Amino acid sequence: MTPAPTIVVIGGGPRGTGVIERIAANAAELYGDRPLDLHVVDPHPAGGGRIWRPDQSPLLWMNSMAEDVTMFTDETVELAGPVVAGPALDAWAEDVRAGRVTPDADPAVLAEIHGLAGADFPTRRLQSAYLRWTYERALAALPPGITVHEHRTTALAVTGPRGGRQRVRLQDRREPLLADLVVLTVGHLDAEQDPEQAELGDFARRHELVHLPPGFTADSDLDALRPGEPVIVRGFGLAFVDLMVLLTEGRGGRYENGEYLPSGREPVLYVGSRRGVPYHAKIGYPWTGERPPLPQHLGPEWAEELLVRTGPIDFRRDIWPAVAKELGHAHYHRLFTAHPERTALAHEVFAERYAAADPGSPELAGLIAEAVPDPADRLDLDALDRPLAGVRHDSPEALQAALRAYISADLARRHDPEHSEDLAVFLGLLSVYAQLVRLGDIGSWWHGFFSYLASGPPGPRLQQLLALSRAGVVRFLGADLTVETDEDQGLFRARSATVPGAHNEARALVEARLPDPSLRHTASPLLRALRDGGAAVTEDGLLAVDPGDSRVLDDEGRPHPRRFALGPFTTARSSGAFTRPRTGGPAFRQNDAAARAALTFLRDLSCRGRLAS
Repeated sequence: MTPAPTIVVIGGGPRGTGVIERIAANAAELYGDRPLDLHVVDPHPAGGGRIWRPDQSPLLWMNSMAEDVTMFTDETVELAGPVVAGPALDAWAEDVRAGRVTPDADPAVLAEIHGLAGADFPTRRLQSAYLRWTYERALAALPPGITVHEHRTTALAVTGPRGGRQRVRLQDRREPLLADLVVLTVGHLDAEQDPEQAELGDFARRHELVHLPPGFTADSDLDALRPGEPVIVRGFGLAFVDLMVLLTEGRGGRYENGEYLPSGREPVLYVGSRRGVPYHAKIGYPWTGERPPLPQHLGPEWAEELLVRTGPIDFRRDIWPAVAKELGHAHYHRLFTAHPERTALAHEVFAERYAAADPGSPELAGLIAEAVPDPADRLDLDALDRPLAGVRHDSPEALQAALRAYISADLARRHDPEHSEDLAVFLGLLSVYAQLVRLGDIGSWWHGFFSYLASGPPGPRLQQLLALSRAGVVRFLGADLTVETDEDQGLFRARSATVPGAHNEARALVEARLPDPSLRHTASPLLRALRDGGAAVTEDGLLAVDPGDSRVLDDEGRPHPRRFALGPFTTARSSGAFTRPRTGGPAFRQNDAAARAALTFLRDLSCRGRLAS
């Protein structure tokens, strides 16, 4: 009897779950009732994977509202396969409360689900339950000919000829899995230390200091950070927020009436970064009224035209001007339609002249100045990106007060619908991201800018940061932070451009950021084996994949017929783990294209009697 074709999905987190959901959605059309073995490889429970595993502190939240998280397609998604509707996280919680869904979750998580509202920021362990349910629903939707095998282990390597079966070597299994096709959806992985981090680690070991390199905060050894002692923290994004939470509430502190009451077990966190400010708070009000038509100046045709150009693409020269104009379009459309009293031209006149002006041109700047009298109502992306550029304070205490005022103002604005042009820019960012993923690797700056502006922490987290600052548990260092080592004193020393001449010393340094997804420094033996085996890697270290169906490319640009890859380590990385409903998420399009290509390949293989070996 001829064995069934085999597909191995390496990585059972949200991306792997999304691919399996698309396999289930497309199987009836493209594969029929043929037999197929589907193997899922992940050392953590499938559905959530490592980052969204259920055994996490209940203090750790998502940075998205429940109503803004979905694992299911809708009619806004560009895809060849069928739309299969499903509940967003808040609707799923309502289904649980109504008894229509019974998730496999412990009583504490069920209690969270029963108290969840759409505008709440769920815990990560609650999201884990939603992801597990999504995974199980996808398995249930597979045709009866598809048999699923789960392997709670780590994949170490994928080998095999282009024209034949692949061999997936597993950590705890002598014989490899034989696969007709492999899909890599491994998500964020640990990295080897780059030269700077290795040097800092060596220094820390010589002087018996604490050095925590970039990593997942929930997995870091925070017990090494001692109560009352200063800790230099480099990084002010979401990894810092997790660190802040685990070292304060996680050590017994609590908040009362907007103030923080220490437990006495907290270290003192001295935090700075390149920007010197935290990510912008999540917007805290819903959309109402007319949406800006998107994309307007940066759509699929623009992306296709850029792709056929000869020569290298430079982000700042070739892409950023169009991005800025598209975000400006979203901003000013909302300003003119929702807040016309703050404008000085008819909207139709402005829109026509805006569309005709070249991106970044003096004509465009002049039009905006004429039409929007108050500079505070104009979109200034440079000021948004680097709010402390050129700012200097004569003392650390002056910086503390100034940064508390900055954070308070950001919180107020991000929760005030009178500034709903900010939410329009957020929608513009999502639209832009959907087009830029078509271009492949465009460098890391854009992804960082997007996260800073669109993927920041919940507002309550910044309220807590303000309380911690007032309590002296968190101290701000400023922008352009540098860290030095002092061999004589055996200390780390931090300086920033914001307070010239000032410095802070500590016996502990934490790099509060995720590891670089680059394959050049990955600690994953699986990705190292791909890199060393001839897969194409970009200048930024990303795995090059075909923009159409996410097949892995080799050094000559040829798609591998039997290997696919999706996720943050590839040139097809998207804006985040999850998609807001009705925003046409590009990850759905990528998942669907890969699933359809995989099913078509396996169907043809089955019809040929699996001639290749």
